[in-house]
Amino acid sequence: MSDALNEVPAGENYGRIMKDGLWENNVVFAQMLALCPTMAVTTSGTNGLGMGLATTAVLVVSNILVSMIRHTVSSQVRIPVFVVLIATLVTVVDMAMNAWMHDLYKVLGLFIALIVVNCAILGRAEAFAVKNGVVASAVDGLAMGLGFTGALTFIGLIREFLGSGTLFAQASNLLGPSFAFLEMKLPGYGGALLMILPPGGFAILGFLLAGKRVMENRMAEKAAAAGDGAPLAA
Repeated sequence: MSDALNEVPAGENYGRIMKDGLWENNVVFAQMLALCPTMAVTTSGTNGLGMGLATTAVLVVSNILVSMIRHTVSSQVRIPVFVVLIATLVTVVDMAMNAWMHDLYKVLGLFIALIVVNCAILGRAEAFAVKNGVVASAVDGLAMGLGFTGALTFIGLIREFLGSGTLFAQASNLLGPSFAFLEMKLPGYGGALLMILPPGGFAILGFLLAGKRVMENRMAEKAAAAGDGAPLAA
């Protein structure tokens, strides 16, 4: 985690915070956090998207609340206070999904409640929100949440396609009947069961991590080459 983002000065470049959460400090692909729900719920893109959006909501609101009370809560008790805040928000999300998205709630089950112990949420509260203003903390929570959602959805889509031959199965349970057009099935393909089992999840995650590392290395090489070719200032 970069030190520059731990203490954000006035006028911080929010685009930099977004880039950090979406790519450079991605919860799954960079920090390697929340791997338990990542492996458990990404058997389909819909499950990954639902889990990611629920976590994003908790991340944004918890960051805002922590930033608002950072000067009120003493350092001796701030961790228990943060945990209580996060647990309260997760309970609200859990009850809301049970009421309005019950079919998806039955699939995600226990992992909604386990958002409380997601290290990424408490980590952002401790590393960022407690040191920065409300707007910057909200942007950080949104960026980290969207990065997490993107990772879960992408992994879920790959595992779902290879394991079941479908894409966004039962998307209408999460997004409503009007999004049923997202649900696709590859004709004549029965799927490879391994891909929707834990070993397949770890294999897909490993390939994606390797791909991200290769992309970052190539981007660094291009940036270095462009820097070497730049004319020297007079």
